[in-house]
Amino acid sequence: MNRSASTEKTLLEQKRSPTQLVENRVCFAGPHSELSIYDTYEQAKKVSLKADSLLYCGMVTGAKVMHTKDHDNIAFLPHESFILAPQEEVFIDFPEAQRNSPTTCLTIAISKERVAQICDRMNDIMVKDLPSSVTLDPNQHLHTMHTQATQQLLDRLTSEFVQNDPDRDLLVDFGVSELVTRILRHHGRDALLRFSQNTPDANGLTCVIHWIEQHLALPLDINLLAKNACMSRSRFYESFKRQLGCTPLEYQHQRRMSRAYQRLQEKCSVTELSYELGYLSLSHFSRRFHQHFGISPRQVTQKKLNS
Repeated sequence: MNRSASTEKTLLEQKRSPTQLVENRVCFAGPHSELSIYDTYEQAKKVSLKADSLLYCGMVTGAKVMHTKDHDNIAFLPHESFILAPQEEVFIDFPEAQRNSPTTCLTIAISKERVAQICDRMNDIMVKDLPSSVTLDPNQHLHTMHTQATQQLLDRLTSEFVQNDPDRDLLVDFGVSELVTRILRHHGRDALLRFSQNTPDANGLTCVIHWIEQHLALPLDINLLAKNACMSRSRFYESFKRQLGCTPLEYQHQRRMSRAYQRLQEKCSVTELSYELGYLSLSHFSRRFHQHFGISPRQVTQKKLNS
């Protein structure tokens, strides 16, 4: 560890020295945003959390149980993201918190104006080929296991908020913009997937998305997908990447991983799941899952809440 990183770690540890046992908070202001780190050292129930702006929550250690007005008893675990809309209130239980093993969560509050700016730009990028009923809404509920790339972004953002760097505010703003873009891409893919499931023949793109979802275990034939979309290969690639932010192969991988996480939570056998999703071996599936999420499939099946 270099001297700068060591100083930064020491500063953060000093600031996190607890002054209260439930939701001990340290915060760092940035442009259009604020990072907060919460440590809880004893079990507690129905602790309120609400913010005036969009609130991104990421679990670090331990486990929480979230209660919103629409959903109850939501297990919130490390490597997962949770989004609260402005003025939305959530009540939190801490079933595992202990003095020597605190439950830790970070939040990033992002101003409504900054979120709206990025959302407008994303809608401009995606609107050309999207059905009129599909628009991006950054304030809608999101609870999902995030990717390793998002985890790396959160680690980098935390460091940038804490450090005393002459370019700190610029770096924080870049990181927050990337985080909002990732959230919006997630919402856009989900909205497009729901639309393609209900109306697969709306256009060439929805037809292809529906086909991929129904055949996750099959290898992709790009020429066949382009034919189903009624496009040339080059136009299909360009349209797909503009709307989904990735290639068809990358999208299939993302959907396989999303399906895998869902099935693992249902206690599906890891071996059975690997073949269900078209992987030729358990080791190949496990390696791709770990690369994507940063933890192994068996770690997901072993997660428990002592509530």
